[in-house]
Amino acid sequence: MPWSTMDTQRQEVSQFKARLWFALLLIVMLFAGLIARLVYLQIWQHQHYVTQSDDNRQQLQAIAPTRGLIYDTNGVLLAGNRASHSLTLIPEQLEGGRRGIDTTITNLAKVVTIDEDDIKRFKRRLNQPRRPYSPVALRFQMSPQEIAKITVNQHRFAGVRIVPTLVRYYPLDEGFVHALGYVGRINDRELAKIDGSNYSATHHIGKLGIERFYETELHGTVGHQTVETNARGRVLQVLERLDPVPGKDITLYLDAQLQQTAAQLLQGKRGAIVALDPKTGGVLAMASAPSYGANQFVTGISSANYKTLRNSDDLPLFNRALRGRYPPASTVKPVIALAGMDSGIVSRKFSLWDPGYYQLTEGGRLYRDWKEGGHGRVNMHKSIVESVDTYYYAIAHLMGNTPMTKYLAQFGLGQITIADQPEATQAVLPTKQWKRINRNASWFPGDSLNMGIGQGFLSATPTQLATMAMVLANKGQWHQIRMIKAMDDQPVTKVSDIGRKDPALPNNVSLKRSSDWKRIHNAMIDVMHGQRGTGRRSGANSSYKMAGKTGTAQVLGIKQDDTYDASKIAEKFRDHGLYIGWAPAKNPTIVIAVIIENGGGGSSAAAPLARKMFDARILGVQQEAHNDG
Repeated sequence: MPWSTMDTQRQEVSQFKARLWFALLLIVMLFAGLIARLVYLQIWQHQHYVTQSDDNRQQLQAIAPTRGLIYDTNGVLLAGNRASHSLTLIPEQLEGGRRGIDTTITNLAKVVTIDEDDIKRFKRRLNQPRRPYSPVALRFQMSPQEIAKITVNQHRFAGVRIVPTLVRYYPLDEGFVHALGYVGRINDRELAKIDGSNYSATHHIGKLGIERFYETELHGTVGHQTVETNARGRVLQVLERLDPVPGKDITLYLDAQLQQTAAQLLQGKRGAIVALDPKTGGVLAMASAPSYGANQFVTGISSANYKTLRNSDDLPLFNRALRGRYPPASTVKPVIALAGMDSGIVSRKFSLWDPGYYQLTEGGRLYRDWKEGGHGRVNMHKSIVESVDTYYYAIAHLMGNTPMTKYLAQFGLGQITIADQPEATQAVLPTKQWKRINRNASWFPGDSLNMGIGQGFLSATPTQLATMAMVLANKGQWHQIRMIKAMDDQPVTKVSDIGRKDPALPNNVSLKRSSDWKRIHNAMIDVMHGQRGTGRRSGANSSYKMAGKTGTAQVLGIKQDDTYDASKIAEKFRDHGLYIGWAPAKNPTIVIAVIIENGGGGSSAAAPLARKMFDARILGVQQEAHNDG
């Protein structure tokens, strides 16, 4: 064999060996790298990937607490919870993730009804802080037929779940919303204020009234559970669980039957009725009309229905019992009479001749009495029984603004008197300073005259008027006005018993001569039972005695020489009818305030309703409401 050929073969063998060793070295290096990576992952990163693996198959789920129940004073359920099924989406499990939301909703809308409001609310909830893999509600209150449709098509909808929940339910509903309030879905503003972790599984929150004031107690504390899931997100087992703490149950002083009676009496009217227990300050009834049903707000009222309520001229959403500001009219006369006697501005035997008007100066403006021609000689007793305006013009003229505001404040006017209704307003108890700030004017004697008969700048809510009646009935003794009676069967005598701040209330009214209480009480009894009492028709044929005071609040100003003719005035400008009182006259068990907007005189519009409320409380007579003129 030639040497050149042998050299060529040796070179080829040498090159082959070099390539072989290179390939072997490369393989060894690759295996070494793989082994090093395996060592790194399996040993050094073991805990990290075990945790990630557990996170993939284990999920921490929040468990919503059961909302506390609300009962009336006799154990009647006023606010409970009922089962409901919600259509929810888990964005992380949808086909395409969050990008597949719109497609999923479009496909779902072909199976069940989903409107634009549902979609808008869903997207608001979607943008709120939430845990990964937690469901977001698209629709509430799914019907059995809709649940069946979703179940049959479940294979088409990855990440779509039907979730059973408990939602608020008001068994009596109509006529109770202004006393109880309601719960509704949490909005962005509320979300910013609440403890997000405690509400991580809760969709609803108290919006108004008792539901709002006692939200913390009613809501409870959230629970959690760790669950194992498969690749599709279906729960295989519960690994760990911390049960939620249910909300506390609340018992109110509210009497469901009395509340229903009040609501029935107000049907077809605009107005309010507030009844209190004078021995405790508990609210027995609080009705405002027109009203609306609370259940429609729990899972979301439609835009059309809400617009109807909001745009109604009768303002059904407005809580007249707590926020309505009305001239108290003649209902303040017993307090003004007490103020005049107790301050010494007039004697207890003070009387005057009533020609049907009062003048500050001779030849000046006539401040007219309601009765043309007047009442003749009038003393304190007659001034209350027959509601004589001129008597109070005279007292108010002598007293002026400061003493009147001092005494009216002692009976609850100009302040929030109810402890656990957050929507309550203080209305207006006008002072000289108030007029300077709000009207940029001085206080004139004519302002005092108007104030003396409960008109002018003075205003009060029905709840304040009921409070005033309670203090009168109790001969000056105050109680905290409140809805709550007990929490989890533990008595509550004031809201500070459960860690809330008690509202500032006046001291008990102490008169220089306690016999003045009897003078006022006797006059108010004769309002209802005397031969000339303004409320005698409502007090007639009663098996018990009652005490009261009627009032007629002027809405439209009448010119000096004009006369009032209701038939020629649009209804919205007609007088309001008012009444305050209590029964039985001695040792009362109920005090009440009634106002009927544009209903006319208090004796004809308000007092008959109060009589039926008294009967319902004292005699247990539930009567049908009538449209009394």
